[in-house]
Amino acid sequence: MTKIHTLAHHGRETYGVYYGDRFIMKRPLPNMGEEARKKWLEKQHRTYQVIQDISAVGNPVYNIPKMIFINDDECQILEERAPGYPLTADLYRSVSRRQKFEIQNAMASFLVDMNESRPVGDIVRHKISSELKFNRLDNFIENKMSQWFTSNEVRYMARLKNAIGTFEYDTRQAWSHCDLNSGNVLYDPATSQLSFIDFAEAGYRFIYRDIVSSVGVELEIYKHLYELYVRLHNKSLYQMPSPKNEQLRDIVKYRIMVVWLKRFIKSADDLRINPANQKSVNNNLEKIAFMRAQIQNFQNLERRYAK
Repeated sequence: MTKIHTLAHHGRETYGVYYGDRFIMKRPLPNMGEEARKKWLEKQHRTYQVIQDISAVGNPVYNIPKMIFINDDECQILEERAPGYPLTADLYRSVSRRQKFEIQNAMASFLVDMNESRPVGDIVRHKISSELKFNRLDNFIENKMSQWFTSNEVRYMARLKNAIGTFEYDTRQAWSHCDLNSGNVLYDPATSQLSFIDFAEAGYRFIYRDIVSSVGVELEIYKHLYELYVRLHNKSLYQMPSPKNEQLRDIVKYRIMVVWLKRFIKSADDLRINPANQKSVNNNLEKIAFMRAQIQNFQNLERRYAK
């Protein structure tokens, strides 16, 4: 008999029942109503198809854990567990040089396979600010930021906001994972196996999004991923700019900023003008310190790309 180890949350809608080391059973949170549970099941069926499609590519350099079954009556799913650990910067730094290359190659191969598993769109003009809660950023900088930050910091962020707000580039829509953070990319150093999980957000997005994703930025491997992507992708289907293309530098720079700005905006939303208790005061201090570090990151990035 399989031993049930524990219960744990998996995102905003799901908790999991662990079965040994190989499988995990998931259910919607108990407080979800009937309509929400129905939508949860619809999402699982959609995710199942996405996993089937990418698994059908059969690329051995990366692993896609299978969704074993969906039980609509019991409102539960059974999945394979991905071996290894979230691919954080600390884990990445700890592995060998060869393993680093294998990780980069596996990630680039996965990105190409996802993008090419469904038709790739024609070239369109994309305004990068459409990916952000731009009105919230604008409102915070114009009306609230001065309560916690210096005038120089406010002026800098206003200039950055204007640059982000007007930046556009040519790109294509392609089938994408859409949620490539370190928690959804797992690595097992013992077997050198890289696994991709959580395809619930998969859909058509503009093609650079997954290449310069949260995990790529955290590991600082987005340049290597792009170079490998350009080598691996099917050039008869679509062309990608050379890694030496001048406009590509701006695309990569602003894509990194989008990753950081999403976190900046979330922290800004959490700030309290009149904190009600010490916990809220401490939360404000924590968020302000994080946002100030992000401003430093923006400035360092601009200096790096100005060279």
